[in-house]
Amino acid sequence: MYDLVSLGKAARQASMKLRTSDTNTRNTALCAIAASLRENMPEILEANRLDLATAKAAGIRSVMIDRLTLTAERIRGIADAAEEVSRLADPIGVIDRGTTRPNGLQILKTRVPIGVVAMIFEARPNVTVDAAVLCLKSGNACILRGGKEAFATNRALARLMREAVEKSGLPADSIGLVEDTSHETAERLMKLNGYIDVLIPRGSARLIRSVVENATVPVIETGAGNCHMYVDRAANLGMAVEIVDNGKTQRPSVCNALETVLVHRDVATEFLPMMKARLDLHNVELRGCERTCQILRSIRRACEEDWATEYNDFILAVKIVDSLDEAIAHIAAYSTGHSDGIVTNDLAASRRFTAEVDSAAVYVNASTRFTDGGEFGLGAEIGISTQKLHARGPMGLSDLTSIKYIVTGDGQIRS
Repeated sequence: MYDLVSLGKAARQASMKLRTSDTNTRNTALCAIAASLRENMPEILEANRLDLATAKAAGIRSVMIDRLTLTAERIRGIADAAEEVSRLADPIGVIDRGTTRPNGLQILKTRVPIGVVAMIFEARPNVTVDAAVLCLKSGNACILRGGKEAFATNRALARLMREAVEKSGLPADSIGLVEDTSHETAERLMKLNGYIDVLIPRGSARLIRSVVENATVPVIETGAGNCHMYVDRAANLGMAVEIVDNGKTQRPSVCNALETVLVHRDVATEFLPMMKARLDLHNVELRGCERTCQILRSIRRACEEDWATEYNDFILAVKIVDSLDEAIAHIAAYSTGHSDGIVTNDLAASRRFTAEVDSAAVYVNASTRFTDGGEFGLGAEIGISTQKLHARGPMGLSDLTSIKYIVTGDGQIRS
């Protein structure tokens, strides 16, 4: 049986040193990680080639292969992101509020590290680095469990990062990798109470649901993205085509990609052929409601399951609605609360939409593909939270902290 307890103990010990480490040391470690990724690019690419060969032999879909693939350009981008995080403000020690009570007690609400952050994620090697970098910067140790499809890549990345961190004066165990990708070990990780302070799943709806249902350690629910775009009767239709095309085809395998387009009946006859012509350039399969199929006669009829599906593929569900009310109701019924948007020139409609759609990110006249830590100015993100407690939306540095109240007196006692 894989020894998770030793991994947890090592991470806990490392977290105690990280908690009191200074900003400069942590920033030095992040820059050392970035430098190591660039210097050891051939080793990383070779490990990634092994994973890609295994994945292709297993018949994994091409859009998922894209998530797994590293290139020299992508590795440089990951390294650049690590350096960008080093330049961000340190969240540790930030005072959210300070008060002096009538009895003279001084109370400071202060940001502190969470402790040990574990992540279970799928075939996204960049997540291995993003998670480690954000945890280090915010003074947390991390335990990472990636998918079996990216095992060789993750192992190479973890080893390089551990070496860089240790050379910078921090414990190598600040970054831990679970080297057993079995479901049994993942389930045991979900129950590693006493060692893990919070567990963050990042991946498919099935993975997230499994973690939420089985974990006994605290969990932050992230990621599943059944994202919608509503094309209003007052939309600029040319703009809407651009937004839908970007949202669906720029990178369909990610959680902020569009999965459903809702179209007001007054513009459906004009807009739908425009949209289809653009999406045909990417061989997007459309699945439409009955009225959509009457306009676009060559497309497949959508079923109930299509409205609730996160495809992660070149597939898009399309529905004609009679009103803004119907669009909002459809989103309320099927959205995962990740990212949903409206295209409109009607200010009143946009205000109603942003007020009534209860998602982590709500867009007006922009692509949902911007729901991303880097695009929001947070540096790399550890995940996109779709829950409402502690953190919501792209999770940056401040979301990896907790609160400590520091209370200073001069002999006060309570009567």
